[in-house]
Amino acid sequence: MWASIFGKLPVLYISQNVSISENEFEFSAIRAQGAGGQNVNKVSSAIHLRFDINASSLPDACKQRLLGMRDQRINKEGVIVIKAQKYRTQEKNRDDALKRFKELVVSAMAVQKARRPTKPTKGSQKRRMDSKTKRGKTKSLRGRVTD
Repeated sequence: MWASIFGKLPVLYISQNVSISENEFEFSAIRAQGAGGQNVNKVSSAIHLRFDINASSLPDACKQRLLGMRDQRINKEGVIVIKAQKYRTQEKNRDDALKRFKELVVSAMAVQKARRPTKPTKGSQKRRMDSKTKRGKTKSLRGRVTD
């Protein structure tokens, strides 16, 4: 996931053209929630990943899509906050947070195919109308019987 380019800062590769350097992320270690054992109150193994979309090196189109997403991990200021506490070590939780961040950005970068509206076929319209008239006749036969 991380690669070092000629001894410079590590880089997270999103796609062939998009990469993010590590200094754009803000990591903080916190105590994990939930039931725990002996270490639960001593060890800060959960990770908060914070990423400011507006101040990032992402392409403008990707930024707009991310800001337009209705995702609870993106707050009003345009900051992505991901909490990872699945594993018992900080390193694994950090990798998990980065993996989830990458999935979020890749889903925002995916261009959806334009929907072409379709018309129902003549046959399907006829079958629908026939079933409606048949159902109406069945219901009309359930009325009161008069002599």
